[in-house]
Amino acid sequence: MKKLITIEKLIEEAKKIVGEYELSTPDFSAGSVAAALLTTKGNIYTGINIEVACGIGFCAEHSAIAEMLKHRETQIEMIVALDATTIRPPCGRCRELMFQIDYKNLNAKVYISQKEYMTLDKLLPCRWNPSL
Repeated sequence: MKKLITIEKLIEEAKKIVGEYELSTPDFSAGSVAAALLTTKGNIYTGINIEVACGIGFCAEHSAIAEMLKHRETQIEMIVALDATTIRPPCGRCRELMFQIDYKNLNAKVYISQKEYMTLDKLLPCRWNPSL
């Protein structure tokens, strides 16, 4: 029987890793945004963002998804990203990544506040379709 994991648990896991981690210069940082996701198998994966020059950093959701993929999972049940003060909805690039990793992720609950979520399907109405 799968253990019930709530959004509060995901928020707690993300809060454990959110913070400003200084990199090689004060203009670069990591960890100002953290993400936690729950897979359909009941596992939690987390990640942090990286902000560096030339747009080569990435979002916290990407980091959490990479961690999930390392464990050979692709289906997200729910996901949340937050900074030090608030929940942050995923950017378009993150939404598209979730979809392209597994089309079943259209059913994923994407939290846009502590009490409110939308399915990825609703957040990504005009998604890229590689078969077109």
